[in-house]
Amino acid sequence: MAENKGKTDSIRMSMQGCQTNNGFVQNEDILEKDPDPGSRLDDAVAVLGPVEPNLKDIRPYAGMPKEVLFQFSGQARYRLPREVLFWLTVASVFVLIGATIAIIAVSPKCLDWWQAGPMYQIYPRSFKDSDMDGNGDLKGIQEKLDYITTLNIKTIWITSFYKSSLKDFRHGVEDFREIDPIFGTMKDFENLVAAIHDKGLKLIIDFIPNHTSDKHAWFQLSRTRTGKYTDYYIWHDCTHENGITVPPNNWLSVYGNSSWHFDEVRNQCYFHQFMREQPDLNFHNPDVQEEIKEIIQFWLTKGVDGFSFDAVKFLLEAEHLRDEAQVNKTQIPDTVTHYWELYHDFTTTQVGMHDIVRSFRQTMDQYSREPGRYRFMGIEAYGESIDRTMMYYGLPFVQEADFPFNDYLSELNTPSGNGVFEVITSWMENMPEGKWPNWMIGGPDRARLTSRLGAEYVNIMNMLVFTLPGTPITYYGEEIGMRNILVTNLNESYDVDTLFSKSPMQWDNSSNAGFSEASHTWLPTSSDYHTVNVDVQKTQPRSALKFYQELSLLHVNELLLSRGWFCYLRNNSHSVVYTRELDGIDRVFLVVLNFGESSPLNLKEMVPNIPTRASIRLSTSFADKGGEVDTHDILLDKGEGLVLEYNTKNLLHHQTAFRDSCFVSNRACYSSTLNLLHSLC
Repeated sequence: MAENKGKTDSIRMSMQGCQTNNGFVQNEDILEKDPDPGSRLDDAVAVLGPVEPNLKDIRPYAGMPKEVLFQFSGQARYRLPREVLFWLTVASVFVLIGATIAIIAVSPKCLDWWQAGPMYQIYPRSFKDSDMDGNGDLKGIQEKLDYITTLNIKTIWITSFYKSSLKDFRHGVEDFREIDPIFGTMKDFENLVAAIHDKGLKLIIDFIPNHTSDKHAWFQLSRTRTGKYTDYYIWHDCTHENGITVPPNNWLSVYGNSSWHFDEVRNQCYFHQFMREQPDLNFHNPDVQEEIKEIIQFWLTKGVDGFSFDAVKFLLEAEHLRDEAQVNKTQIPDTVTHYWELYHDFTTTQVGMHDIVRSFRQTMDQYSREPGRYRFMGIEAYGESIDRTMMYYGLPFVQEADFPFNDYLSELNTPSGNGVFEVITSWMENMPEGKWPNWMIGGPDRARLTSRLGAEYVNIMNMLVFTLPGTPITYYGEEIGMRNILVTNLNESYDVDTLFSKSPMQWDNSSNAGFSEASHTWLPTSSDYHTVNVDVQKTQPRSALKFYQELSLLHVNELLLSRGWFCYLRNNSHSVVYTRELDGIDRVFLVVLNFGESSPLNLKEMVPNIPTRASIRLSTSFADKGGEVDTHDILLDKGEGLVLEYNTKNLLHHQTAFRDSCFVSNRACYSSTLNLLHSLC
């Protein structure tokens, strides 16, 4: 009885009088008598019975029993703050979820890596020789990656490097899964891919699925009618007597003469749209399509970020083999030997060709599911009409290429404001809504810009492609103004005209322009390499290279150029004038390019509400940079261009008079308050 009384007194003491209790018992004698402290509370409750403890004037203390804790927690001063905090937390979660959904809903589609910056096309045999054999190679490209990054390039595009003969510059592939020894090994390629990705760059490569080399294992098996390879190529009976072949029809090769060649092993003719060493694959055969799919997968697994597919319009031919119509119907049929003398209705862009291209896209989409690993697909549609070229973008709900490469500017052989204007508007007006444009002024099979138009047009053409909407594409050497070489002495049977733009890259003024330490290079360097090279231009503040770097930096950093509207204002035989503007930004870029003789321009007549003075953001004449011009009267020399900047709230694409002259691929607006893009324009 005395013991129970002691316990009761202890509990009451802790509840009423001992407000400094820190959770320790107050009576050590009781602790010694009760070796099970856990039972004390139960005993106390049993003694006290249903009597509620008096909590008046008592504060919570550490170590209080749960019954006491429950008594305190039920009080309004503790319960209400707890409930308020709970519901505030719930409300905050819902607000955050709603805000996230709203931001996602109003955010425009982000630019992908192939849209965010320029591409740099490299012809690997001419870029940099690392092993002193006179041929550029993969290790040479890797050595020069630091230089490429100084150009603010986002994507490197390497043309064909597959194992093949030298016919038609590696387009007759002997093995799609091997690197030609001239360029190195597969290990060299893997190292290059890793190095490119380490620099934050992307890599796309060429792929020509239409044909192979006649030395390819598939062709050797097909000509002997071995298993499934029997119909991997297009074979047909033909007459061959006394060395003369009578082909099945009048179809012609791109290079002229019949596109049929007699094979003595199979005793039939095979079809080739290009050279006879390049037999066409039979894409009507599902096994061939599966082979190409596996090759695409092979290189994607190697880390390639995309492909440029070439010659796809030749993938299918009409199976009926009827003669194609002559352009000149009065011409004697036996004299029709040039490709342009026929309408190629049965050998190009056949029904089903776009289905095959879409299958390439589907294969690449399987490797695009990881964030940041989208695989790019481009189509080289050279020689196609603008309508057929646009078909490679795909249908509204069926995607094909991310874009067909636009080489129309590289076909301009005379500088003209009207000519440039026609190329720009032809692409922009025909491009499907929401698609992305691109621009290139050179390529392996085109004369170099300096040789076509003149050295005075290098800066203005680079300014053009970097200030137009879309992705600018630069062929190696165009950033320093390289020109065609004048002579070649190669014993090859392909079109030597395509050699002139493939001369070695001009790195410095040492032997072979720093391209190679070999005694002989596969092509000679241009005679101007002592003054037109990277090392010299790096030290010249007004060089083409320095101007290119400023342009590419402006393109990367300015939303007006990467996301803005394009509105063309005027063109004539001399000049082209257009603006770049974006909702939410009260600045406008006005680009003025002069391709003809000096002539005055009054921008006040073209642009309503333009200020009397506009600042020069960038100029091909470096002396003008940072200054101002009078918009009433601008006088530009031949080959001179300006990027002007002025402030206004009256954007042209909102004005009825200019609505048909303005284009945008992905509509977006800028919020300066939130510093983000949105689509609520």
